[in-house]
Amino acid sequence: MQHVHEMLYENRQHAGRILGRLVAALPDLTGGIVLGLVRGGVPVAYEVARACNLPLDIMAVRKLRAPGQPELAMGAIASGGGFALNQDVLLQGHIAEQQLEQVIEHERREMARQEAELRGGRRAPELAGRTVILVDDGLATGASMRAAVRAVRGNARRVIVAVPVGASSTCEEFAAEVDHMVCPLRPEWMVAVSQFYTDFGETTNEDVRRLLDEASQPPQPTE
Repeated sequence: MQHVHEMLYENRQHAGRILGRLVAALPDLTGGIVLGLVRGGVPVAYEVARACNLPLDIMAVRKLRAPGQPELAMGAIASGGGFALNQDVLLQGHIAEQQLEQVIEHERREMARQEAELRGGRRAPELAGRTVILVDDGLATGASMRAAVRAVRGNARRVIVAVPVGASSTCEEFAAEVDHMVCPLRPEWMVAVSQFYTDFGETTNEDVRRLLDEASQPPQPTE
């Protein structure tokens, strides 16, 4: 039996354009910045940044995968030092603290390498005192976004989370943690973010670099 969804996005660009209109309607975005979670959040964030006329940058996030069980996420870390742990998984998997620290250290190194590759020499943006809009292509458990929120919360003036689709319960949790939670599609039940997209192809490093380059170009004057 096929489930009928209230809305199906064509792709991340389409989702980003719909989300961008909602975010642009929020008050007091002047001087803000849009951060796309690497990698799938960046095409969505590009459209949000365009709609809001704000700069685009990236937020690198890495899942912490359980040793020997790569499909099991113990949590996530984000650039800037934020991390979120799934205590249930740590307890059920009998993960020793030393094992966890080794995984965190490995993923930190990978994240630094990935950021350098994606930024291509650009410096990380200054977030202090700014409105930071964190964008991903969707929220299921929310571990990656939780790590991202924790990475920026101490510095930013306001934190806004914006996603095209998110599990209803996860969205409610975030609404209590951030200044604004923007999510037009909040199913009660979802297995994966991909089920709400017609095309959910992989976003490559090349895609991310191209979008950052395009976003950094001054707008062309219209005739």
